[in-house]
Amino acid sequence: MFLKRFFYTFYFIFLIFYLSSCANSKGPILNLIPEEKEIELGKIYVYAAIDEYDGLYPEKEVQDYISKIGNKLAKFSERKVPYTFYVVNSDIVNAFALPGGPVVITRGLLLNLDKESQLAGVIGHEIGHINAKHHVKMLEKQLALNLLLQIGSLLAPESLTGEALLQLGAVSASLLQLKFSRDQEREADRYGFLFTYQAGYSPQGMIEVFEKFKAMEKERPPEWLSTHPLPETRIREAKEYIKTFKPSGTFIYDTETFQKIKNLLVANQPSYKQVVKGKAEYKKKNFQAAETHFLEALKLYPKNNLALVYLASIKLEQKDFNNAKAYAIRAVVLDPNFFSAQLLAGIACFKTGEVDIALSYFEKASQLIPFHGISYYYKGRVYEAKNQLSLALQNYQKALELGPKEASWYNDCKVRYNRLRY
Repeated sequence: MFLKRFFYTFYFIFLIFYLSSCANSKGPILNLIPEEKEIELGKIYVYAAIDEYDGLYPEKEVQDYISKIGNKLAKFSERKVPYTFYVVNSDIVNAFALPGGPVVITRGLLLNLDKESQLAGVIGHEIGHINAKHHVKMLEKQLALNLLLQIGSLLAPESLTGEALLQLGAVSASLLQLKFSRDQEREADRYGFLFTYQAGYSPQGMIEVFEKFKAMEKERPPEWLSTHPLPETRIREAKEYIKTFKPSGTFIYDTETFQKIKNLLVANQPSYKQVVKGKAEYKKKNFQAAETHFLEALKLYPKNNLALVYLASIKLEQKDFNNAKAYAIRAVVLDPNFFSAQLLAGIACFKTGEVDIALSYFEKASQLIPFHGISYYYKGRVYEAKNQLSLALQNYQKALELGPKEASWYNDCKVRYNRLRY
């Protein structure tokens, strides 16, 4: 019995070290997360990332342009996963990829670029991370084995237990702050240069981005540098690498379309500056001052869905539920996949007594981000109001498992759960 136990212990330790070495190596990895599940992970986390970065930028022309550039580059990727490309409202200077295909570019980053070749370099680099399976290697190293074994259930996240969803939420947070190794960054650089070169862009564009961000490092370091550090050796190696292409002929440095898109963002910048001021007042709970800024933001740019979300939140605080509903629904129309807008629309409808409509918003919210407890809490409230007590209890239980425990709704949820349970 002792020898048998020793054998299993040794085998388990060997397995863990083997997985770690696979995750760090450039060679093949153990396929605990097959490609279809990697793709599903990306689909699950992309809406949390979009919400974290203030929702999608509400101009189809901008989204279509980024998708066109991204797909042009992705054509040269060895991995044929469903690449998707998004521009988000945040003024933070950042870009990142998620497992299995999503690439997110912030409005702030776009405003800091000067040419289409620079944009192509950034997108090519992020595609490079996906192409090299860097997320999978990191996740297979970091995730608990029991969560890896539940990956197969991710096609239906609503069927997962609260504990598994809680673990998925922790992974979501880590994915947005994921720091790849220096070797992985170099590999993504090389893929990025290769893809831009193959697509007809000057690979010099990415070097210009490196130099631009490096110059910003001392004064206002871009968020991109926190997850993509740029030591001098990396820049030097990148310059040496592009010399190996021996480029000849005509390359794309810039286009009129890029300048048109950037001018569109610049034209709406005054509206987003009002949002920044409004957010600062909102954080201090100066709701009247915040509302003034958000209303001015809407006056300058009526499609500013971030301003609409904040106005809906302010009206809920003021118990002006009809106006809260109006603002939130406008935001949902502009971006149906904006979690915060769906949630606020649901809360406003619940407060006005439209429980069935509220439930549809909460269902959508829980589909967009299945690992946040607040959607389940409000679904529980709706089911309790409809006297469907077993469903209310199930949702309260999941909300309590997910939390966060410091949330304003959490204690009320616990009281309601205990009352129904006993």
